[in-house]
Amino acid sequence: MFDLVRPLVLWLISHTLLRHEDINSSQLVFQQGTPINKSVAIVGAGSAGLAMLKALIDLPEELGGGWEIVLYEQRTDVGGIWLPDPQPVHPPFLPETPLYPLLHTNTPVPTMTYPGFPFSPGTPLYPSHEYVEQYHQDYASHYNLVPYIMFNHTVLSSSWIGTQEGGGWEVIVENHNGHKIRRQFSHLVVANGHNHEPHIPIYPGQDDWLSHTSASGREREILHSIFYRYPERYTNQTVVVVGSGASGRDAASQIALHARKVYHSIRSLSDPATGPVEVKPEISYFTSDAVVFADNSRARDVESVILGTGYDLRIPFLENGGEVLVKSKSNERDDRVLTNNYRYLFPLHNHIFSLSPSYPTNALAFIGLPILVANCPSDSAQSIYAAHIIANASLLGSREELLEELDSNENDLRLRGYDPYYIGHRMVDGSTFDYQDGLINYLKKRGAIPDDGTNFVEDWRREAGAYQHLKRGWKRVGELGQEEAWLRGVKTEAEWADLMSRLNQWQKEWETRRGLVFTEETVIF
Repeated sequence: MFDLVRPLVLWLISHTLLRHEDINSSQLVFQQGTPINKSVAIVGAGSAGLAMLKALIDLPEELGGGWEIVLYEQRTDVGGIWLPDPQPVHPPFLPETPLYPLLHTNTPVPTMTYPGFPFSPGTPLYPSHEYVEQYHQDYASHYNLVPYIMFNHTVLSSSWIGTQEGGGWEVIVENHNGHKIRRQFSHLVVANGHNHEPHIPIYPGQDDWLSHTSASGREREILHSIFYRYPERYTNQTVVVVGSGASGRDAASQIALHARKVYHSIRSLSDPATGPVEVKPEISYFTSDAVVFADNSRARDVESVILGTGYDLRIPFLENGGEVLVKSKSNERDDRVLTNNYRYLFPLHNHIFSLSPSYPTNALAFIGLPILVANCPSDSAQSIYAAHIIANASLLGSREELLEELDSNENDLRLRGYDPYYIGHRMVDGSTFDYQDGLINYLKKRGAIPDDGTNFVEDWRREAGAYQHLKRGWKRVGELGQEEAWLRGVKTEAEWADLMSRLNQWQKEWETRRGLVFTEETVIF
């Protein structure tokens, strides 16, 4: 019943906030100064936006009391990409989410949680997407975040009106009725995710290939995985799936159970899909009747190519407001302007605060940019850091010092063999835990939050990152019909951590006794 009532409740809350907004919008004037004059707009109610909203609400009264906090969400509920599309979408229109019905998490849920807020008892260790959607709704309800959220509100543009000493963000928002609303805020937090704009490579000869029908008489197609939903659609087809990320592997594995033939085209042969697929290197080019791979092998009679090639980093409302310069593949930093090369947004302090000289260093924050992380804990660490910096900009050094620090971090990556302008915001070499601890420890050293002698990242999260047998163990648990027995009585974070430790050891011993050896998995927490 609540599933039917929830959309109505959320609409009524947003409608009430909208009426309040319309009444007061012409009277709002925001300036840098005392806490009561601060106002913060957050964009996006996925895991990052919810974490930021809670962090702001949790600020001590002497810091955050009297602030106006508004979160704009263009969709009907919280959850971001975990919220399914309301209806099918076809090119050239983009879906609201890349979520597909058969999606399950590829990391164990205890490692995906906001600290101190575990999944509900009985949740499978690697659950379907519905559990993750419900988790975000439970989080928003438990901490009473919904009254701050304006659903069905799309931010169209945002521009800074002022100088590097002070001013405000002029934010233009379109509501569910198509009415445009102009508001001003002293601070802006961008938390709208980065899985919206598909990255679509163009291959030589693809137009010629598309212009010919396949041997079966079907029209050929090349689609990005953002449109992938049901594997049955590819029954009796020959399909090429490109990409070894989660969506590429899932699509190849799922389609292989229905298609006549599936080729999985990947850069590294160490991470192919499971099931009856033929692994191929990268696509080199197309001819009128074949897909040609980098090893000169050919796949003929292909009807569909699915591109699991990731997403371009875009922030449309900042681009529309003239606050972000888009320069594809740029690796030259101009510290006078915030620049986006589709992979990397720069210059930023700690992947969070813009160092553009147009506004104060704490005026524009980004939450959720890091990749190769478990989102909720990473978003939480970033949000706590950002909330305190917004409350007290003096916690940061000067802009010049922060730029020097960024130079040092980028040079360190180069010395380790990485191009920072290509890897972007990826937490390489398993650095996500140290990154999170670093943010919180900085606040402790500056006296912004109490030092309780513990790290932000719990030991069990770090330990779980080394578990190599967990996913295979849970699969075997399912085959034995023992899920309920393993999950019985598991409620707290400590109990979830104990379950993972026992399960990993149980599976490890079973494989060792049978002499089974598997390729080491990349575990992303």
